[in-house]
Amino acid sequence: MSSDIVKAIKQICSEKNISYESVLETIEAAMAVAYRKEFGLKNQNIKVNFHPETGQSEVYDEKTVVDMNTLEPLEEKSPQVTSPAESVSQPQEATKVKIKAEKKNMKAEAAPSEGDAAQKQEQEQEQEGEGEEPKRKFNPKTDISLEDALLIKTDAVIGDVIRTKLDVAATFGRMAAQTAKQVVIQKLREAERDQILQDFESRIGEIVSGIVQRIEGKNILIDIGKTVALMPSQEQVPYENYRPGQKLRIYIVSVQKTNKGPEIVVSRAHPNMVAKLFFTEVPEIESGVIEIKSIAREAGSRTKIAVQSLEDNIDPIGSCVGQRGSRVQTVISELGGEKIDIVEWSDDPVRFIIHALSPAKILSVKLDEKHKAALAEVKEDQLSLAIGKAGQNVRLASKLTGWKIDIIKEGKPAQGATTQKAPEYGVTQKEEGVKTPPITSDAVSDTDDTTPKA
Repeated sequence: MSSDIVKAIKQICSEKNISYESVLETIEAAMAVAYRKEFGLKNQNIKVNFHPETGQSEVYDEKTVVDMNTLEPLEEKSPQVTSPAESVSQPQEATKVKIKAEKKNMKAEAAPSEGDAAQKQEQEQEQEGEGEEPKRKFNPKTDISLEDALLIKTDAVIGDVIRTKLDVAATFGRMAAQTAKQVVIQKLREAERDQILQDFESRIGEIVSGIVQRIEGKNILIDIGKTVALMPSQEQVPYENYRPGQKLRIYIVSVQKTNKGPEIVVSRAHPNMVAKLFFTEVPEIESGVIEIKSIAREAGSRTKIAVQSLEDNIDPIGSCVGQRGSRVQTVISELGGEKIDIVEWSDDPVRFIIHALSPAKILSVKLDEKHKAALAEVKEDQLSLAIGKAGQNVRLASKLTGWKIDIIKEGKPAQGATTQKAPEYGVTQKEEGVKTPPITSDAVSDTDDTTPKA
């Protein structure tokens, strides 16, 4: 048994990066609790020295030598044990004392002395001003007086720790071994949970692969290697069907410590999952040449993503789409055919709103900066395209830009701020010298060459 315990402790230390001493301290603390429960006395401060190599242990009562002059003496509660005669006389004595106290209080209330009251108030203020810390009470479990300590150790001084060895029953040896084994197993589990928590805390915001283990109600439990992750219903993509054994790529949303171990929440509906997929597929995003400025997503249906190039000779949209749509198609396939609109970000809100409403062609945009609202004017044949199915296009554009956008038909009168005409590069692709317009996943198949400009 002893050799098994040593091996188990060393395994914990090597695999979980825990010190040998900390594991040993935990075992000794558990043994002390077990001894105190079965054999210990009320005022004994039990400490155990365990030797895992031999499996032997020593038990001590450990106390610290204290200066009784600096401590408040222990209150002795003697009225609990009384003789029959005392128990009869106690109520009578208590009644007499109570009557005297009441008479005294009545006199004091009837004729209070103003001088005495003032003097009492001054004394209370002086006592409060002194701010003396109350003395610590003597604790017979952990403290021992110098007088008693000298009977055990002739050269004892205040502050010394006196350890009195206690007899160890034969049954405690078996109990100690079993306790040590249980503590080691528990420590292994705790160390493993802490390591998993630490590993995945540093991976929040990453995409990992997993296999659907089981389905519990609306929650999906996914095996991600060292542990099982939770994908709640709000993090699932509508219209996706999950089944045990199915392989999935998932986005780590959060990691929390619970009584049952680390809880890792993952998602397939999070907008940042789209960003991470593009980060993997587009080297220019990974290197920082292209930035993803904002994302608006309705998982399973459509996503709009705004990108910006930090270099003039790099086309951000073309880089994300890839040659013949290869890059964006990889992302679309991973998302189960979800449509993706890639638009160019701009710090000009009019230009950005026009891009965000693609593929519709916008005639003009009117801004209400006070309420951060925008009114986009379109031709009649572009109205349904700008609004989108069930309002999806304008809804995603609003999320992407941070502006509340309304669509009106050309010629319809509008009130508010001055209307700003749409720049031509946001409307047509045909003029020379015009930047690449926003590209949608619907148009990818028609794009022959979308590589970055040389």
